[in-house]
Parts: sequence; structure tokens; C-alpha cells
Amino acid sequence: MELAPCVPNQIGGDMQRRAFLKGATATGATAFAAPYIRPAAAQSRSATLLTLSESGPNNLDIMGVGTNRPGYEMSWNCYDRLLTYAVKKDQNGNDHYDYTKFEPELAESWDLHDLSVTFKLRKDATFHDGTPVTAADVKWSFDRAVSVGGVATFQFKAASLERPEQFVIVDDHTFRIDFLRKDRLTMPDLVVPTPIVINSGLAKKHATDKDPWATEWVKNAEAGGGAFQLEKWTPGQEIIFRRFDGWKSGPLPKIERVIWRTIPSAGTRRALMQRGDADISVDLPPKDVSELAERGKLHIVGTPIENAIQYFDMNVKMKPFDNLKVRQAIAYAIPYQKIMDAAMFRRGKPMFGGSGEVTQPIWPQPSPYVTDIAKAKKLLSEAGFPSGFETTLSFDMGAAVINEPICELTQESLGRMGIRVALNKIPGANWRAEFAKKTLPFSANVFGGWLNYPEYFFFWNYHGQNSIFNTMSYQDPAMDKLIDAARFETDTKKYEDEIEGCIRIAFAETPRIPVFQPYLDVAMQQNISGYRYWFHRQLDYRQLAKG
Repeated sequence: MELAPCVPNQIGGDMQRRAFLKGATATGATAFAAPYIRPAAAQSRSATLLTLSESGPNNLDIMGVGTNRPGYEMSWNCYDRLLTYAVKKDQNGNDHYDYTKFEPELAESWDLHDLSVTFKLRKDATFHDGTPVTAADVKWSFDRAVSVGGVATFQFKAASLERPEQFVIVDDHTFRIDFLRKDRLTMPDLVVPTPIVINSGLAKKHATDKDPWATEWVKNAEAGGGAFQLEKWTPGQEIIFRRFDGWKSGPLPKIERVIWRTIPSAGTRRALMQRGDADISVDLPPKDVSELAERGKLHIVGTPIENAIQYFDMNVKMKPFDNLKVRQAIAYAIPYQKIMDAAMFRRGKPMFGGSGEVTQPIWPQPSPYVTDIAKAKKLLSEAGFPSGFETTLSFDMGAAVINEPICELTQESLGRMGIRVALNKIPGANWRAEFAKKTLPFSANVFGGWLNYPEYFFFWNYHGQNSIFNTMSYQDPAMDKLIDAARFETDTKKYEDEIEGCIRIAFAETPRIPVFQPYLDVAMQQNISGYRYWFHRQLDYRQLAKG
């Protein structure tokens, strides 16, 4: 067993705090280190960033099956993509990505045609081990994405990137993508976390006949050329990154080293932030965020997550949720306002109590449901369950700070109707794999679309192709037809009608119950600057600095 270093001189504090922080790297995990990282040199406090979160990556392969949201952060910072998004200011003056403008990353330029796009790669870019980046690496990486069967495969397919023959090596530093069809999501899809460029030579050394894409190795190692390189990973405890001084795809980051600690206790994370022992904490409980914002000692940035909702899903392939009236009864029994007040402390935008009329192609928008126990009981009786039934409500313990109080309040409210709910608390490392099986009858989750288009949300969640996020197992040919039409529509009026149609069906069929649009809350010390909101809801270390 190998313990990750505490680095007490970099985070300060008395002996008690040092003992705790060392304890945060507790026993029982295997540490993975990149073989080509030089030994850590002492760095100043101002060059090292200590971040905290409730859960960490369950594996390091963004293209793999079941990679959780914290895994996006590692991918975003350690690997390059061909393109990135520009930046703008939000209404509060904070940096926010701008999905209307592309900027160069690994590709220094591109030439877009009707049915293809050609990229010129930087000739001075290298991977972390010094190997030059070539078009062959991009080709291998994209071939891998459409072949491994994980989230990347479906992500690419959502943008009409489906076949290895679409990816063409023109020369060592020129790469072309041939389009199957005109798809408005193709170019934006190249900017999300999944289309990483992998050091194919390094990865191939760990491939086998049974594992040609080296998935077993990549999920525990790093083979990128991004702004940061993996120094050490102790799963469930800590991950350490070091700046890659040879990075050419953007301005060299000011932060030299990042220590990311997984600390499940929200109270401990808050205490470390209040004492100044940590620099950034993401996803603190809404109550803590509300109180910390009032006190003003820490800098709090709360951003509504675009194209996102917190929701309850009912598996329509499982009884009794195959019954529309049961689903409607549940929707009328959710304690919406209690959730907003007692669980969220109003740090979220309500997605309930809408007019019931869908007149705008805006997503998310409030559903027509409100808490009405009398109506819920009537619907339940009409469905043939006057005395209720038993079910299980599952949620991700990796986001327990939000999920647990929401589910407990719902359990209590449904109990008033005779519905006996057992809570199934699934560890964060297992959550993605468990809900992907489509065997959970009733679940709480959040989905945020990486691309801020309504049809993107509906494709991932409601399409009958059943992506891993369609945990409702929902299939409706009318919905599929509208989604497919909207994805490729060029007529604005028809597009708006198609999106409104999707929303009407979603509200009428009620396989999913929207509750609220969440905020991404980030607490920072006052000397931290450069924070930028990204659609993937994880930290980007490249712009961060410490005063």
C-alpha cells in the first residue's frame, strides 16, 4: 500500500489540520503514477492548487464504459481536443464559455466544407512523454471513440460521427473528417470532453488481441498531451496533476500543481475552506453555499447549468410505472417546494408549476405538475393501486449532498399515498454502470447536456435508441421522429415546432419528472482568479491563478 503525500507545507495549518489532511488519503486504495513524470520538486503555495470534492473519478478513460462526471475533469485537463470554445462574461461578470464561437486547441486552423472539415495540426505539439502529435494519433483516437461502445461511441453518433472511414489522415499534420450528412452538432461535438487525442503509440503498447483499444490500461493511466499531466492517482482519495511545461495548445497555465482530494463529508470540506486550508470546493451543499455567500469570506460563484434538470425517472418497462396514471400520480406527489426550500435552499430554478401550454422551444421549462396529494391519490386509485405499492428509489451517493435529502423528502411524501419507498444508495463509483443496466424502477438523477441545444437533451434522454441516460427505458416513435427531424432541420419555424412537440410529449407521457434546474456552485478563496464555467461542470485548471 502506498499513501499519497499530504504536502502539509503547501496547505498550511497546525498539527491537527496536518493530521486530518494526511488522514484524507486513508488506506485501502491502489495508487497509479505516470511512468514518465519526474520527481516532484518543492513548489510555492501560490503555484499549487488544493481542490476538494465529494467524489472523484471512477476511472481515467473518458471514452470508456461507465466513466463518471469527475472523470471528465481529468480528461479535460490532461488531454487536448482539436477545438475549444471561446469565452464570454455572464450577467454577473464571471467567465463563461461561449458555445457560439470555436477557438484553436490542437488544431491551429480548419477549413469547413459542406460535407467535410480539414484540420491543420500544430507542428510543435507533443504528448507528455515527448512524442510528437500526428494525424495518425487523431485518427486512432477517433476510431477508438466510435468503436469502444462507451459514452464516446454514443456521443460521436449523436453528431453523425459513426464510422472509422470518416476519419482520414491527409499527412502527418493534416486530418480530415468526412460527414455522413449535414448535422448541426458535428462541429460542436468536437469540443466536448470525449473527443480526446490519445498518444496512440503509448496506448498500443498496452493493447491485446482481446483489448485492441487498451481500455484496461487507459482507465488506470494517462496518455495525453494536455496542459496538465497525471502525477499520481489514489482512487477514492486523491489525484495529483503537474503542469506540462511543453504544452503548445494555449497559454501556459499559472498553476504548476493541482492536488484534488476526495472528501465525502461536506462539513469537513466546508471547514477546510473556512480555515483557508483548501483553495476551491465544488458542489458544497446548498445550505452551506447559502450561508457562506452571506458571510462573504469566500468567493461564491453560482451558475445555472445550461440544458440541465434534476429529475425523477420511472422505468416504463417495469410495473407499476408502465401505467401512465401511476406516473402522473407520482408527479403530483413530489414535494416540489419542500425540496426547493429545505433541500436546495432555493439554489436552483424551479421546473414545476408551469402553465401546461408549450408555446416556446425553450428547454428546460417548467412542467405543469405541482404537489397535489388529493389528485395523486385519485389517479393512483384509478390506476388500480388504491392502497399504494412498494418500490425502490435509487440515487447516486457520489452526489448524496443533493440526492439524499431530495429522496428522503420524496419518500415521506409518497408514504402519504401508501407508496412504500425503500432508498437504494448506490456508491458513486458504481452509479453510472448501475443505471446503465436499465433495471432501476425509480431513480433520482441530474442530466446536463454538454451542447446547449434542446434536441441534444432529448436525443440523449428520450430517444428510443436508449442511450445510457434514458433510464426511463422510454420509446415512442412520435418522439423519435421529432428528435431526428430537429437534429437536421434547417427551417427555423419547423425546428421550433419540432422542439415544442418533444416537450409536449415529454410532459404528457411523464416518464421523467423535472424538479429544478440546478446551479453549479463553486466556493473559492478570495485570492483565486480565472474561474470559468464549463458545460461539463468540472474545473478547468488552465485559467486559474492564485494571487
